[in-house]
Amino acid sequence: MSVIYEPRGRAREYAALAANLYAGCEHGCVYCYAPSAVRRARDDFHGAVKPRKNILAGLEKDAERLAGSKDRVLLSFTTDPYQPIEEELGITREAIKILRKHGLHVEILTKGGTRAARDFDLLMPGDAFATTLTFLDEDMSREWEPNAALPGDRIKAIKQAHGMGIATWASLEPVIDPEQSLEIIRQTHSYVDRFKVGTLNHHPLSKTIDWSSFGYEARELLEELGKDYYIKDDLRAYMQCSA
Repeated sequence: MSVIYEPRGRAREYAALAANLYAGCEHGCVYCYAPSAVRRARDDFHGAVKPRKNILAGLEKDAERLAGSKDRVLLSFTTDPYQPIEEELGITREAIKILRKHGLHVEILTKGGTRAARDFDLLMPGDAFATTLTFLDEDMSREWEPNAALPGDRIKAIKQAHGMGIATWASLEPVIDPEQSLEIIRQTHSYVDRFKVGTLNHHPLSKTIDWSSFGYEARELLEELGKDYYIKDDLRAYMQCSA
């Protein structure tokens, strides 16, 4: 089974290639879709995290096969490359080295905050660093994302990456508090090169949010600030329904 794969469905909006280095994720986000996607009990998924079997050997094989591809390899979808276990094991750092060795570009998506800064020295032109930004309010972040880096730490990491000349983007998905998501854009636009804006899926709160209104407000703000952005299909569908 390939370690580097081509995402499908909604995931395809984020990357053409991806690799998941760990099985499970310690961050324990309430809204996490990954346990159901990989068919694991939520407590097991968040509590029994380990590197995937023979992950670096498998990555090396796939990287050699894909050598020279123009597509970035995203780390990652169904786990986080910079969850706490990474500090001990360094799997992500070794994975980046392998991808770089074979001329492949790397794209990091994490809620691990400045834990990821350790590896910024490995990122080169053509690579990218991204973080998921859901809140500015720390208490809400602790409630929804109990073991992920706090918002300020994630923002510090992406600001640092931008300052080093690394391409940056932010995932505004899930959107749990639309007003906070809009404020995130206002506060971070000077060092986030691109914003990807989505919705909240598979949670009752989603039904209480006026997605069309949020989508138009977000788009207007991003255009006013002159930012590059991508409105995900789910949110775009709400906007088109009210047009």
